[in-house]
Amino acid sequence: MNKERRKQLNEIAEQIGSLKDQLESLRDEEQDYYDNMPESFQGGEKAEKMRCCRSKMAIAAKNLPLRRSLGA
Repeated sequence: MNKERRKQLNEIAEQIGSLKDQLESLRDEEQDYYDNMPESFQGGEKAEKMRCCRSKMAIAAKNLPLRRSLGA
C-alpha cells in the first residue's frame, strides 16, 4: 500500500472512531434522560421507544471498529 492510500485509510479510521464516540455519547445521554424520567413514565410507549433506540445505538457502536492507526 502506498503512502497516500495509507494516509486516506488512517483518516477514515479516525472518522469512524469519532463517529463511534459520538454514538456512544448519544446513547449515554439517552440513558441519562431515561434514568431521570419519572417511574410512572418508564413503562410507557415513549420509554419503550427509548429503550429500543438505546439498544440499537449500543449494537451499532459495538460493531464499529476501534480507532486504530494503520501506520504512516
